[in-house]
Amino acid sequence: MISKKMQQEVAGSSAIRAMFLEGKEMAAKIGAENVYDFSLGNPMTPVPAEYNQAIIDAVQTESSLELHGYMDNAGYPETRKAVADNLNKRFGTDFEGKHITMTVGAAGALNIVFKTILDPGDEVLALAPYFGEYRGYVANHQGVLKEVAPNTDTFQPDFEDLRSKITEKTKAVIINNPVNPTGVVYSEETIQVIAEIMDEKQKAYGHEIYMVSDEPYRELVYDGNQAPFLTKYYDNTFVTYSFSKSLSIPGERIGYVAVSPSMEGCEQACSALSVANRILGFVNAPSLMQKALTQAIDATTDVAYYDRNRKLIYDKLIGLGFTCAKPQGAFYLFIKSPDADEKAFVQTAKKHHILLVGGTTFSCPGYVRLAYCVSYEMIERSLPAFEELAKEYGL
Repeated sequence: MISKKMQQEVAGSSAIRAMFLEGKEMAAKIGAENVYDFSLGNPMTPVPAEYNQAIIDAVQTESSLELHGYMDNAGYPETRKAVADNLNKRFGTDFEGKHITMTVGAAGALNIVFKTILDPGDEVLALAPYFGEYRGYVANHQGVLKEVAPNTDTFQPDFEDLRSKITEKTKAVIINNPVNPTGVVYSEETIQVIAEIMDEKQKAYGHEIYMVSDEPYRELVYDGNQAPFLTKYYDNTFVTYSFSKSLSIPGERIGYVAVSPSMEGCEQACSALSVANRILGFVNAPSLMQKALTQAIDATTDVAYYDRNRKLIYDKLIGLGFTCAKPQGAFYLFIKSPDADEKAFVQTAKKHHILLVGGTTFSCPGYVRLAYCVSYEMIERSLPAFEELAKEYGL
């Protein structure tokens, strides 16, 4: 018999994945072209050509023992330096390779950060709505996740709620920017206020309160927006990143942690992250992906593809009478449910073969998430179904 804790985890398994599987079953019955699956944030754009070429070059030119062998748990020195140099060039930071730990995606990055900083019972604050897996990542390391309410007019954080939720037990605050599921980008002003509150609280309690900046959608921004780089605003910051979205390679599981050079105990933190990589069983980030990154660190996906989708689906849904904050980044819409029972709305949408994810998954009931990282043609095919859905609710 599996553990009681895992029985609970299985029972509460990801609603997003469950919806994805339900979409596959629906497609088998009525044809994939008749199912409008907006449930999963799976990148749709092609992998950049220079990144594919970098993989080929690595396979053809590297010694197989070197290419597929172990390396330092923190990653290849040349890859870590390439990441540091890229960040410094783009954001005016002062990282060195020693401040970078290569990881098994952003999930691996977050887990080694929490392994590094959390003692049993320590609290981690997440700004709602947030990616539901954060709950599991914090619990993995015997931490306690607490939620900070949003201002649902703007989906910026409620600063007074943040201030009241930081206690002596608080060890970290997770910032996800741009935000999954809303697509909102926290502005520089928002980040400055958060940093001021955290600095005030860590001084009051006499211990570090870490900012953990989860940034897998950092490159996916629109209309001239840019996600502020948080080590410039707060010293005790870990930046976690995944190349899953920016390079359309979610299955390759490659990311990193960047430790602010100004962090109290920076050297110790960097060493601990490397050890955490090993003892959590990751050992090291995938070697081939690291080699490719070293050569193609500047490669990016086609953001214009997602922007085109964003404009089409957002304009159509607003025109039909749905309410939604206009996304500034990522590839999600967070739509206010026209039914007081968001789960009932999700079920009604299914009748029209539209698959959405309820906001309760993101600790924000009364909303649904739509992932528009799909083909433009599928969005076009879905529009009559959305029209029928709107009519059903009298919009």
